[in-house]
Amino acid sequence: MRQALEAAKPVFWKNPGRLPLDAARSRLSVTSDAVRAAADRLARFAPLLAALFPGALAATGGIIESDLLPLGDWAAQGLPPGDSVWLKADHLLPVAGSVKARGGFHAVLCVAESLALAAGLLPGAEADTRALATDAARAFFAGHTLSVGSTGNLGLSIGILGRALGFAVTVHMSAEAKVWKKEMLRSAGATVVEHAGDYAAACAVARAQAAHDPRNHFIDDENSRDLFLGYAVAGLRLPGQLAAKGMEVSSDRPLCLHLPCGVGGAPGGIALGARYALGDAALAVFIEPTQAPCMLWGLASGRRDDADIRELGLTGLTLADGLAVPRPSGLVAKLMEHVVDALATVAEADLPRLVARARQEGGLRLEPSAAVALVGPAMSRAAELPVLAGRPATHIVWATGGGMLPDDDFAAVLALAGEGR
Repeated sequence: MRQALEAAKPVFWKNPGRLPLDAARSRLSVTSDAVRAAADRLARFAPLLAALFPGALAATGGIIESDLLPLGDWAAQGLPPGDSVWLKADHLLPVAGSVKARGGFHAVLCVAESLALAAGLLPGAEADTRALATDAARAFFAGHTLSVGSTGNLGLSIGILGRALGFAVTVHMSAEAKVWKKEMLRSAGATVVEHAGDYAAACAVARAQAAHDPRNHFIDDENSRDLFLGYAVAGLRLPGQLAAKGMEVSSDRPLCLHLPCGVGGAPGGIALGARYALGDAALAVFIEPTQAPCMLWGLASGRRDDADIRELGLTGLTLADGLAVPRPSGLVAKLMEHVVDALATVAEADLPRLVARARQEGGLRLEPSAAVALVGPAMSRAAELPVLAGRPATHIVWATGGGMLPDDDFAAVLALAGEGR
């Protein structure tokens, strides 16, 4: 395994520590009750979100959720006839346009709720949350700063909602962050601090600065339960979405989620939420670029966040900028030891081709960091995951971002695959 990772070759690693849910529960520091509480919080604050973003969220009453879309035969190549492949369209999530919206918004709302309750802006936990859309609330939040380290999409979710509430927002952006994401944050009124180093270095600076300022609320992508719980809500909502499409999940027809993975918060949360909601018939496969397989290395080595891809001679530089991190989250790695079924990597040269194919065959606008998940179904079948053996399966490819990608940036990725607009 190590030699293949060092050579930046695609690999598929089955997690030997994956346990049945009943056996894993006592080892999991995030409970199903905690995930349900996060879902309740997002529902409670939905009227506020609808008030802050009426154009995007009025129709849903402030609930941020994406559709399940069927993918055609092109996505099912290499699969047995009974399998079906669907796309979870988080690249089209309103307001923030990526999988980070649920986690990022939930984390911001946790800070806002705590401060508002302490200051009397909300008289109680069941009060009308639209009170936080008033000028008085904005003036109060203006005295507080939200800070975060990000490669891009998490920073956007924190920045957009934080500024809408009136917080000062500082986003520490690593070298991999795209220019358009920085510009979007600045246009929302956030302060963008650009770092020459990688994601871990940007987070370290942001964390250190916040430690000395009680009014600076650092949302830590590497260690935040609030972020993780917000992501997990997506998994908790899957049964209702699947039922609406006429799909059942059972031991006879398992569900396999294919999730792009960077530091691990979003895929880890979704995977755990799905296991709590659907039981052992819900599988999760994380997909990483060959230049940044941090979660795979952290779990396969048994060292979690003490493992660093730079030990393998890897650069961490990848077209999949949202996944360009050197170490996994310690919080998530510990949780995933007994939850994730497998991890796979995708060669750098394949990334633009995956983006181009998704456009040609499915009319999709995906970032490279989202398109990596397209390899998951065929790789999972070829590797013969035990739960899939001899059974038809439903596959969900999680499209984590790309809907807000500017035309020129999208065209540049397509050009790498030899495609035009």
